[in-house]
This record gives sequence, C-alpha cells and structure tokens, in this order.
Amino acid sequence: MRVLVTGVKGQLGYDVMNELAGRGHEGIGVDIQEMDITDAASVEKVITEAAPDAVIHCAAYTAVDAAEDNVDLCRRVNAGGTENIARVCKALNCKMMYISTDYVFNGQGTRPWEPDDKREPLNVYGQTKYEGELAVETLEKFFLVRIAWVFGVNGKNFIKTMLNLGKTRDHLTVVADQIGSPTYTYDLARLLVDMIETDKYGRYHATNEGLCSWYEFACEIFKQAGMNVTVSPVTSDQYPAKAKRPMNSRMDKSKLDEMGFKRLPSWQDALGRYLKEIQ
Repeated sequence: MRVLVTGVKGQLGYDVMNELAGRGHEGIGVDIQEMDITDAASVEKVITEAAPDAVIHCAAYTAVDAAEDNVDLCRRVNAGGTENIARVCKALNCKMMYISTDYVFNGQGTRPWEPDDKREPLNVYGQTKYEGELAVETLEKFFLVRIAWVFGVNGKNFIKTMLNLGKTRDHLTVVADQIGSPTYTYDLARLLVDMIETDKYGRYHATNEGLCSWYEFACEIFKQAGMNVTVSPVTSDQYPAKAKRPMNSRMDKSKLDEMGFKRLPSWQDALGRYLKEIQ
C-alpha cells in the first residue's frame, strides 16, 4: 500500500512513517518543505504525482494560544490546507485520514465525548480543526480520528517540558481541573495504520486508556522518572492562558471495539515505555 503522510517532522507523522515501514507499506513523507498544504497547486501536484492509495493527514497548526492572535494563518493551515488535500483525494478516489482533536467540542461536563456528538469549539484552534473536519466529511472514503494530550519522541510535549523544569526546580504547580488521557504517538501510529488498512470509514476517538488531570500526569512523570520534584495542584483560573482550554477531554472509544480495532495500552504503561525511549 502506498500511503502519503503529511507533517512527518511532527511527533505523530514521524511514528506513522516508522509504523508503515515496519509493515512493509510504502510511506511517502512530506512536510512544509515538500508540500505547503496551504498552496492548492502544490498539494495537487505532489499528491497526484505520488498516486497514493491513502493519505494520512497529520500536519496542523497546533499552537493553541498563538492561534488566538494568528487566526488567518491557523485557518489557512487547518481548514484550507485540509480542504486542499480532501479535494485531491476525492479526485484520485483515495482514502483520507484526518487527525483531529477533542477541541472541536465545548469541553464542558464529565461525560466522555462520543464521535458523533455536537461540535462547539471553544477557541480558534478548535474552530479551525472543526472546519477541517467538515472538509473531510465531503468524502466517501474518510477516517476522522480525534486524539488528545499527545506525546512522542520527535518534538515538544508536556513530558519533555516537565522533565526539563524538574532539572532546575524542585517544586512546580500544575493545573488539576482539566481531565483527559495522555496519548503516546507510537501506540497511536499502530492503531492508525490498522485503520487505514481497512475500509471501516467514519469518525473515531483514539487515546491511551485511563484518565488523569495534568497535575496527576506530572506527578506520575516525576515518579516514573525517579525525580524528586513536588507538584502542587492549581485551578485553570489560577493559571490563565490566552486560549480557553477544555476541562473535559474524556473520549468515548467504544467504537474502536465495535469496529474490531485494538485499544491502546494504559497511559501509565505508555509513559514508562516512552521514558525508556528518550532517556
């Protein structure tokens, strides 16, 4: 199978390429240098010449706070770029997988979000990812996979930030009222390739198993890393950010079971393997 992957310099795209190679698929990796997704002509040329059986679209504008000040750029990448790719996939009749986010929901309540729940984004990033979803949903052969709290070897993430802070500080404060599931891109990549090998199209949620707050996540990071750092919980109000964050990032993943896909391991297990990988 020939699979074109966007955003290969990011955490997820990098692992998806490795997973494809490990299974004997031909991965064609592109990042902004090879294909500027905001340029429709570039997208058409690169994808048409590659003639893939499927496209896994990992590239995105993900700087959530910066997006509030850079609305046009964020929209050009997340909505326009996705629309450009969807248009070519439609013309070539190839599968398209779009990686989205729980930020398309309003982030309220405590019930896990289901794939077909109403979308009400609470910030610019979420709104532009929602617009990208709408572009993909015009296709017949689409996978829309929402993920959350991602960490991988290739790139910046919460774990690396905590480990770096822990080297110079013995006490940190971390938000404790936002709940979700940390997700290892290595595990996620396996599931995404499992999916793209099928024609079980539709919307899915995919995260590692188990829930925690960012505070609990930080505590577990230091515990598993064997670092003597104390962490104090604070509320989101005490830690103001430019973009509003979801308090509820719980994701209902029962559709994975229904469609015969294997769930990801627990986030604690994933964290342990990740720390071994980076240390």
